[in-house]
Amino acid sequence: MIEFLSPVSKSVVAHREILAQGVLGKEIGIHVRKGELPELKGVRFALLGVCENRNDVNYLGESVSFDTVRKAIYGLYPGNWTEKMVDLGDITKGETVEDTYFAFKTVNEALLKNDIIPIILGGSQDLLYSHYRSYDNVLKMVNMVNVDARFDLGDAEKPISNKSYVGKIIVDKPYNLFNYSVLGYQSYYNPPGEIGLMDKLFFDAYRLGKVTADITSVEPIMRDANIVSMDVSAIKSSEISYTYSTSPNGFDGREICAIARYAGISNKVSSFGLYELKEYVQAENAAVLMAQIIWYFIEGVNFRVEDDDFSNEKYYTTYKVPVDDEILVFKKSNKTGRWWIELPFISNVNNKLKRHTLLPCTYGEYLSATNQEIPERWFKARRKNEV
Repeated sequence: MIEFLSPVSKSVVAHREILAQGVLGKEIGIHVRKGELPELKGVRFALLGVCENRNDVNYLGESVSFDTVRKAIYGLYPGNWTEKMVDLGDITKGETVEDTYFAFKTVNEALLKNDIIPIILGGSQDLLYSHYRSYDNVLKMVNMVNVDARFDLGDAEKPISNKSYVGKIIVDKPYNLFNYSVLGYQSYYNPPGEIGLMDKLFFDAYRLGKVTADITSVEPIMRDANIVSMDVSAIKSSEISYTYSTSPNGFDGREICAIARYAGISNKVSSFGLYELKEYVQAENAAVLMAQIIWYFIEGVNFRVEDDDFSNEKYYTTYKVPVDDEILVFKKSNKTGRWWIELPFISNVNNKLKRHTLLPCTYGEYLSATNQEIPERWFKARRKNEV
């Protein structure tokens, strides 16, 4: 993968020298000279820039640089962390966009196979297609969570763009996508047909107002995710800069950082991407917010707690709730207090899971079940499993 990586820019390396001792920039390994990567043994996180934006629907020839964001990341102090981090530099634009996709897929796959969590600084969000494809030889089924104002489904028959790439993920072989969840969508940015399609595919869509009303509802959604992607346009423009964003509604700084921390806490999340990044030379506060999002994700990973083996009854409490003709089985971890609902194996179909599956849920969903309400996530997962 080394042949695809360019070193961190000289201006960022020079900026690092004037930083105070103890900040991230002084603690992490950095790709400074071409062909000389920092030591990867024992590393948990790899910061990786992907400087590609030619499939942005508003592309006008501008280049992509993450220098301002990197400087902001380097200037933060680490928390009480034990995990090591490196900055691998950037994948620059290839001769074609497909060349960039290939390089990104290759590097990301190599990191995943080495149990290193890639933290992606990305240009246009069509890169998420390549991000997802890097799991082809890593996982058989992938769950993806996208924090975005738009679904980005698009038309799979048309060329890929940063507003139309999920359709390609769904229809292109190999078919690895099990679930796709969108957090914070805003209805007026999405065609009614796409809203209906999300429902037909049994994907999960959560409106902005629902998420912000109870930010803790994000935790069970993240708990089952492998890939977490954030489109920074999901953040309200007043938090970034009206120069770089035109959306008056969206997540505020505190909410987006909380979401990033929930993503980190999830034991399954193995890669994290921030897309639609700009240079932010005229909005240093935006670069600082991006840095803090990444900081909170890293902190979440450092505070992960594994739930004990659910095959041993002493580690959890089981609650059985009759709802109509179903018996819903909930399990609560005695260690973490997290709730799960069982999706039973359906023996008469060739399903994708082939086992009893525990789906993350909330205590509130258990209470709703006691009032004869079947949780929507259970219903969708079961229907998807029957397909």
